[in-house]
Parts: sequence; C-alpha cells; structure tokens
Amino acid sequence: MPLPFLTADHALDEETGGAPDDPAYEDLDRWRRPYRPGPWRVGGAALLLLLASYVLFSAMIIAMAGSLPAAGFCVAVAALVIMFAVRVVHSGVQVSAHGLRQVGVFASTTVAWPHIAAIRTAQQPVRWLGLPRTVQGQAVIAEPAGGGETRVLISSHSADFLARPEGFDMAADALEGWAAAYRR
Repeated sequence: MPLPFLTADHALDEETGGAPDDPAYEDLDRWRRPYRPGPWRVGGAALLLLLASYVLFSAMIIAMAGSLPAAGFCVAVAALVIMFAVRVVHSGVQVSAHGLRQVGVFASTTVAWPHIAAIRTAQQPVRWLGLPRTVQGQAVIAEPAGGGETRVLISSHSADFLARPEGFDMAADALEGWAAAYRR
C-alpha cells in the first residue's frame, strides 16, 4: 500500500507529471523525503501502534473497573507510544530548495545547501538497523564545506533500505541530484 503523504510521490499520484527525485517540480520550499520509508521502519511503527491499542484497551477496562487515575496513566502511556511511532515513521532525510534535513527520532539537523561541499556514495562499515553492530555496506555521505566531520545520511543497512538495494540506489541518486541542483 503506497503512502504518498510520506514521500515526494504525491506528484506522481496526482498525475502532475513530475518525478519523485526531480528537483525541478512544484513547491520546492516544502520539505520532502526523496524515498519511501522501508518495511522495517513501517513494521516497527505498526508494532508500536499495536502495543498502543492494547494499552488503550487496558485503559478502558481499568476505567470501567473504577480506577480513573490508573486509566489516565494508561492513556498517557498510549499517547506517548503513538507519538513515538509517528516519529519513527517520520525520521529520515528530507530535502528542499533550502537544504538538507536529517530527522531523527529525538532530534533533527538542518544544513543549508551552500554549507555542503559534496554528497557522495561510499563503501564503508555501516550500522545495521541503527544498532551498534556494523557490517560492510554503502552509505551516502555529506561532506561539509570548510572541512569538518562528514555525516552519514542514509546507509544500505538502515531500516529504510535493508534488503532493498534498488531503493538505496534510487535514494542515493535522488540526494545527489538535489545536491547538484541546489549547491552553489
């Protein structure tokens, strides 16, 4: 089931003729993800939402039993789990004409295009599903203008691209295309 509201594919779904990785189509000021969220990311969020539904069901049972403070606590826990699930699906790399935004579960970083010297794909050890374990894979790296530490934007073993090498290649091409079009 496609989720066009999460990606730049809304242009294709609305039959406007733009390509999802084409920086030359409408509304360049809007932040968009140049790739679809992967099955590991969506599956993890689905499991979190399933957990939240059980917690809400238990809150209903507790409220019917007469303990409203405990039911309120369960509702608050379910709301936190739901917000966390939404944030997990929302995390990733987003681009616009202004720059590049790396959205994490707890924090986001935005870098303007003039502050990026290059975006390239490199073969290197990458983290497997964001865990401390590293495996050999590919990563799209942003090199800051004026030196400094490089930043890994996406990797071939992340929650979006594990077992999807064609998706990683398309996302890497899209990010490099945006950088080529807007880096000055």
